[in-house]
Amino acid sequence: MILGWINRYRLRPQPMKLPAAVKAMSSLGVFRDLDASGVYIGFMAGVIGANPDKADRLVASMFPMPPEDQVAVVRAIAYSGLPGWKAMLGRFAERMPARAVLIDRLVQGKLPTLEKLPIDKSPAALDTLWGYYFANGRKEPVNRIIDALEWATESNNVDKLTAGSMAKWTLANNALQNKDLLDHLKAEKSRRPKAIAAQLGEVIEAAETYETSQIRKRALAAIEDLKRKGPESARNMSYWGMAGQTALALGCVVAGAMGHVEIAVPCVIGGAASSAAIKLLTPQ
Repeated sequence: MILGWINRYRLRPQPMKLPAAVKAMSSLGVFRDLDASGVYIGFMAGVIGANPDKADRLVASMFPMPPEDQVAVVRAIAYSGLPGWKAMLGRFAERMPARAVLIDRLVQGKLPTLEKLPIDKSPAALDTLWGYYFANGRKEPVNRIIDALEWATESNNVDKLTAGSMAKWTLANNALQNKDLLDHLKAEKSRRPKAIAAQLGEVIEAAETYETSQIRKRALAAIEDLKRKGPESARNMSYWGMAGQTALALGCVVAGAMGHVEIAVPCVIGGAASSAAIKLLTPQ
């Protein structure tokens, strides 16, 4: 399945197999829910960005693709980080006439690229950053996730508190399975402001002791406490539900990368698992 391929790709990169994986994602309807497909779009962008000499061939081989799924291709190109991504979008614009408005807004700077995606506005942004990192190991997306730790103790805005909490939890969960990532977090701790360094210290401790569940429990308690403080809190329940999908999508990629196909396959195929994850993460 798709995540099994991601696992093999990480161990032995084979970028020219990306188009086949993308077509498989399309056939499974992965791209139809953009809030839940960020990790896959980020992965596509990361592979394209790491292979500038093959980028045009990679994208060309993804076609034909249903117009509704072409959004993923457009965003993957824009998020790739390639210096010539705008020109690249122009070269493929004729194949995606239904996406003309999206392409124009990205090229004109009216929509953000990966380095400017607002993590506190959409949980899909967090997924996308992780997907990019999984594809090529570059640390820039991780550093943006680390930046979000400044919101982990937010006391006035539930969206930011949720984003900071999800950043903290996902950093810990991935660091406990990835020594390179853990080493990077340790190095960043000495370079960060005191408040973020303190959060990183807790992330590192949780990863090294396999106690990441405590981060989730404390985060849920803080979010519930802040939600009780004001009338604006009601609108944030849907965000936490979306954050549940974010955690699930990320967990699925990690499971696939670690070879746990029995976990990864249901994550790719069905939506029932998303509902289960939301129930797990949402306070009763």
